[in-house]
Amino acid sequence: MTTAILVAIAVMWLPVALLNLGKGEAKGTGAACGFVGACVVISAILQAAVFKDGFTAGLLFAHGILYLCVSYALLAGLEDLRSVGNVSLTVALISTIYMILFLTGGPVMPDGKQLVAQSSYLALACAGYAVLTFEVWLAFYGKIGGGVVAWSLIVWVFVGLWIPSFFLMTAGKLPF
Repeated sequence: MTTAILVAIAVMWLPVALLNLGKGEAKGTGAACGFVGACVVISAILQAAVFKDGFTAGLLFAHGILYLCVSYALLAGLEDLRSVGNVSLTVALISTIYMILFLTGGPVMPDGKQLVAQSSYLALACAGYAVLTFEVWLAFYGKIGGGVVAWSLIVWVFVGLWIPSFFLMTAGKLPF
């Protein structure tokens, strides 16, 4: 489930990147953000309820809500994007926590079971998500240009979305 939604998130990230590079228009990109955001939130609900994986669902919920906020901003034509930037900052902090947990592995339970396995690749992906959402916060506060966010999105479509999802779907494991 999560691997497929990572592929779908690129349907939002690339258009947003291109919009930031002056290609495309806000309302169509906002619609794409809304559709992807809704899919991500629905997949988070399924991940938690059906697959009993609240950990993965938490990261999906945070990002899905951000995508819905970006969608609203683009569709409504908001001029002051700081409130959406604040949501992005929150998601950056959440992604940082996930990065640390994937880097170190979660705590070991009294029965010796570890609920969150250490994963260098997922730590790298979450670091990228944290950087991206931190950049969005900076951009929405006017501290960096949209081109920085655009190129980061383009790079992380491959590194943070497609590589892990296609490796997991075709090889059953992450690259490292």
